[in-house]
Amino acid sequence: MRTIGRFLTVILVGAVVLVLVLKARSDGTATAEAPDDGKLRIIVFGAHPDDCEIDAGGSGALWTARGDHVKLVSVTNGDIGHWKLAGGPLADRRRAEAKRADDILGVSGEVLDIHDGEVMPTLQNRRTIVELIRKWKADIVIGPRAWDYHPDHRYTGVLVQDAAYMVTVPFFCPYVPHLKKNPVFLYTADGFQKPCPFRADVVVAIDGVIEKKLDALAAMESQFLEGGCGGSESSMPKDKASYDEGQRKVREYFRRSFANIANKHRDKLIELYGEEKGKEVRYAEAFEVCEYGSQPSKDDLKKLFPFQS
Repeated sequence: MRTIGRFLTVILVGAVVLVLVLKARSDGTATAEAPDDGKLRIIVFGAHPDDCEIDAGGSGALWTARGDHVKLVSVTNGDIGHWKLAGGPLADRRRAEAKRADDILGVSGEVLDIHDGEVMPTLQNRRTIVELIRKWKADIVIGPRAWDYHPDHRYTGVLVQDAAYMVTVPFFCPYVPHLKKNPVFLYTADGFQKPCPFRADVVVAIDGVIEKKLDALAAMESQFLEGGCGGSESSMPKDKASYDEGQRKVREYFRRSFANIANKHRDKLIELYGEEKGKEVRYAEAFEVCEYGSQPSKDDLKKLFPFQS
């Protein structure tokens, strides 16, 4: 009897521990959930606190203006992305800057506590990405392609790709309800040519929110105004005049970048918006459909990007 009692005690303790572990897992990384109100739910992944805002901040602002739900996730905390600061103080600063930028855009945001420069396509990180997508009940998942100059960008792309399909598997991360339908996965634009160049399936005119997007990026001063990890003492503003000039240069740099995207994909803009409006678009963001998620038709894409008209 004593042996049976010990056995039952072990079983009971084990069950309690399992419940606590599953609760901790389900209450951990991805705490926020999008309301189930029939609106679109979009989640965007970037490697660092600024990547999502650069690549999809304009589209995010357009979706939220419609009442849709957008979340931007930085997979690292950016804690080595500065020439002078590092560690906890820099991570705290970049998290605060991302919060200001996301508030300007009107989107939700989350910065994961993975060290900058140390993203790896591990099983644990795959689980984290799957949990985030499931809890957001995403219709659209956006991330970088899996080839890039920066290993964090590459492996963030791999992790997002690996989440496609796995978000629908019931017994993978069973502590978070699986999605009944695989979302549409999209890549953000880049200029890399090998092993294959980026192909724009969707191009979004962001003229109406360009100033808001530039305001958001200007809020990330440690990365852009101060030069990030490639800066130096000469990058630091010395007074209000040099600060204002630095911010002007940041805004103009990004204004040119988004104008270049529009010009590069002019034919697609004309196809999507019509000849007259397509020719007038000045600033844009572009996305490519990933072959691993749901494969949308042209009509499906119009519903997912309803501001294309």
